[in-house]
Amino acid sequence: MNAKELLEWYILSGVEETAGNEPFAQIENTSHIMPVLKTTIKKTEPNALRQATTALSQATQNACQNAREQCKNINDLSQLKSLVENFDGCALKLTATHTVFGDGDENARIIFIGEAPGADEDRIGKPFVGRSGQLLDKMLSAAGLERASCYITNILPWRPPGNRTPTDGEIAVCLPFLKRQIDLIKPDYIFIMGASAANALLDIQDSISRLRGHWLEYKDENGRSIPVLASFHPAYLLRNPAQKAKSWVDFLRLKQKMSEEENKQ
Repeated sequence: MNAKELLEWYILSGVEETAGNEPFAQIENTSHIMPVLKTTIKKTEPNALRQATTALSQATQNACQNAREQCKNINDLSQLKSLVENFDGCALKLTATHTVFGDGDENARIIFIGEAPGADEDRIGKPFVGRSGQLLDKMLSAAGLERASCYITNILPWRPPGNRTPTDGEIAVCLPFLKRQIDLIKPDYIFIMGASAANALLDIQDSISRLRGHWLEYKDENGRSIPVLASFHPAYLLRNPAQKAKSWVDFLRLKQKMSEEENKQ
């Protein structure tokens, strides 16, 4: 790549900062090309950066619209999975090993939603199979829930490089796929893990500490209201074991509401 192409690739990949003072590493024995690069960068760098940013913004808008339009014609999860696997509107797909689609019961009463696949998920191609997934399985079992009877997915179907925080554009492009999963499954409850996932799905901006402990609401494309409970992400609990008790209370709150609804029936 030349300097301009590399800069555009950085932007499309979500890179916003550099580790050193210079955005490009020094290369030995490049005296024969460095004058050309210096002249090109000095002359076009300001305009090139604005054009790349504008192009990225327009590409993101187009990808969002494309994703929404394509999702309208999807009638089952297998079709949706195929659509996501063949979708090329998100740069994260270029750096991911696998597309990590949702997994579980297509008629589940509960959907568990995380932020994005991690290294293990990206390698295997299934959501929540690493250490976070193992902790989630234990919490489900302790609450009397079976993973096989639930549906588990993420906001993003592709792992961000280095597990970095997803950009707003990446979330916007992938959100139609998640919403279509919810529309097709028609769950009775949604359990969101982590502030990023909660803020993305509910279109709010708040910390998980303020969101958890309260029943929230999500409306699908048909206007059906679905009760939502937000809690800590298992990855956060692995780093902060003292918070597990609070997350356990959230699981018990979910189980209690499910039992109350069953008794009404």
